[in-house]
Amino acid sequence: MTIKILIVDDEPAILQLVSAYLVPEGYEVITAIDGVAGLRMILSEKPDIVVLDVMLPGMDGIEILSRIRRESNVYVILLTAKTEETDKIVGLSVGADDYVTKPFSPKELVARIKSAIRRLNSKPTIEEKLTFGNLQIDISSHIVTYQEKIIDLTAIEFSLLVVLAENPGRVYTREQLLEKVWGATYFGEIRVVDVHLGHVRQKIGGQYITTVRGVGFRFEP
Repeated sequence: MTIKILIVDDEPAILQLVSAYLVPEGYEVITAIDGVAGLRMILSEKPDIVVLDVMLPGMDGIEILSRIRRESNVYVILLTAKTEETDKIVGLSVGADDYVTKPFSPKELVARIKSAIRRLNSKPTIEEKLTFGNLQIDISSHIVTYQEKIIDLTAIEFSLLVVLAENPGRVYTREQLLEKVWGATYFGEIRVVDVHLGHVRQKIGGQYITTVRGVGFRFEP
């Protein structure tokens, strides 16, 4: 099955450059040059991965992200300006899975995309369900249930929860979680871990994931 990647950016040179790197890898690449078109294509084309610039005419990337997260868990890599630290934090808070800072290396972006695809396509070798009171995690079907309700987690949120829940009581550093969930080649902002785990806590209750000050996080059954 061909992976479909949507690139939303208002700079034609970037669209052409990124497409030139992705198409030879065997991916189907579609593009949009403004925010309104980008949102429309996300909803109609159902891409597997979206590379989304923050600064877009018509509708910015943060607003697009906020809208699509109401009905889609598509993997989103945000493109942010080097000096705009706020964009990174806001984007992650709204629901971005990863980000790349402009100007960027196309090879770095391709590596991030490949890492995301491996994660999205990974299948457990055996069926496994983890149960902790009102919380059930079905690893084979990627379904989390809390208090008998299905919880809508993004791919990153689900992966973080599984890593922690598979080893209750073990403390993981942020660096260890980055390597396990984002991959060994990731070298972005370490705070992405805190932001995504914050989302998980909001969705399943704060009692399961504990912050170990100065060290990292652990799962408390």
